[in-house]
Amino acid sequence: MGYQCVDCVAAGQRDVRPVRGVAGNTVSPTRAVPIVTYTLMGLNVLAFLATFAQSRSIMNNQVGSSIFANWALNPGLVASGDWFRLIGSGFLHFGILHLAVNMYALYILGRDTEIVMGRSRYIGIYLVSLLGGSASVMAFQPVFSSLTALSWTAGASGAIFGIMGAQAVLLLRLRRSPVPIISVIAINVIISISLPGISFWGHAGGLVAGAATAAAFLYAPQWLGAGENRVKAVRIGWIAFGAVTVVTLGVIVLRVVQLREQLGIS
Repeated sequence: MGYQCVDCVAAGQRDVRPVRGVAGNTVSPTRAVPIVTYTLMGLNVLAFLATFAQSRSIMNNQVGSSIFANWALNPGLVASGDWFRLIGSGFLHFGILHLAVNMYALYILGRDTEIVMGRSRYIGIYLVSLLGGSASVMAFQPVFSSLTALSWTAGASGAIFGIMGAQAVLLLRLRRSPVPIISVIAINVIISISLPGISFWGHAGGLVAGAATAAAFLYAPQWLGAGENRVKAVRIGWIAFGAVTVVTLGVIVLRVVQLREQLGIS
C-alpha cells in the first residue's frame, strides 16, 4: 500500500504551473462547478416563489404582488427615484413558463461561460448585461407614467442575451466559429420582434452590453499592449470593464434627467 507525504504533495502542487483561461483566470477542478450560475438560478426561482406566494397565481404572479410592483422596471418610476428596479426587475418573471424558459437558457449558456471566463468576470458580464438591458428599455421603450401591465418590464432575458453576446466574442477570441451562437442570437432576435409582449429593447441592450463587457476582458488587454504580461492584462481588462460599466450607467443617468424634465419631476 503506497504512502504519500502530505507536505511533499503540497510542495509538488506549488511547483505545478496553474492552468490559465483565455481571460487570465485560474482554471482548476474546484472552479469547474458553475456555482454562480446555480446561485443566479436559485435567486430567480426564490423571487418567483415570493411573488407566487403574494399573488396565489402561478401564471399571473405579477397581479397582487407588492414585490412585482416595487421591483418591475418602469422608466417613469426609475426617474422618480426607484433605482433598484434597474437590477431587481432582472430577477422577476411573468408566470412559470417565462421563468422556465429563461432558467433553462441560463443553465445551458451560463455554465460554460462561467467556467471559461471565471466567476468574477462572469458576474461582471451578467450584471452589466442586466443593466444594459435596463438602460436600453429606459432609452427606447415608450414611457408609461402609471403602473399598468403594459408599463412593466421584467425577466432575466437581457442578462441571458448578454451571455450570448459574450459567448460570440469568446469564440472569436479562441478563433473558433461563432456561427452556432450567432444563429441562436438571430433566432431569438426574430422572436423578440415578431411576438407581442417581449421586450426587444431589453434583449438588444443586454446583447450589446454583454458583448462589450466580454471584449473588455478578452480584447482590450491585447489592443492596449499587455502582451504576455498577465498582471498587466488582468488590470487592463478590469479597467476596460469599468469603462463599459460607466458608459452603461451614463446612458441611464442621462435618460433619467430627460424623463424627469418630461414628466415634470422635481
